[in-house]
Amino acid sequence: MPRTAQSLPVTGFVGRHGSTPQLVLHERLTGRDTFLTGILEVAQHRLQVRIITLDDVTVLRPADASEITFADVTWTGVLHLPHGARPPQLPTDLMHEAAMSNRALDALDNAELRYALTFLEEATTADIRQARISAIVAALPPVETLSAGGDGRQSTKRGV
Repeated sequence: MPRTAQSLPVTGFVGRHGSTPQLVLHERLTGRDTFLTGILEVAQHRLQVRIITLDDVTVLRPADASEITFADVTWTGVLHLPHGARPPQLPTDLMHEAAMSNRALDALDNAELRYALTFLEEATTADIRQARISAIVAALPPVETLSAGGDGRQSTKRGV
């Protein structure tokens, strides 16, 4: 097996697309590239799968559909990914507002950043989006310039 960057516990059910069995996850995978491959360990089997994530569902399609020999309607397993989570893309309007306000977006940890980006993406109008950008930026700590060394680099530190 190729190097594993991440292993995720997953649950799902055996579905069908036409006559082809597929493994549908109960929870959609987020923050990961789709159409890549992984290894699913389930019911004492190791299946090479293609990961397909659509708007509201993630489906694992085995390279060899005949390998789905477990008859249980639901299953639990571990999905081994040779690739890690995809870094989130920061919207330019959010980056611009943070830069103009001298606020540090990189002070957010991964969970906080995902939450903020989801909050922003769910805005239904331009006015709501701008209000949410303002709220996110206002909650960020200020960017502090390193005084030692005088090289002009910036570092972020949480304000107290």
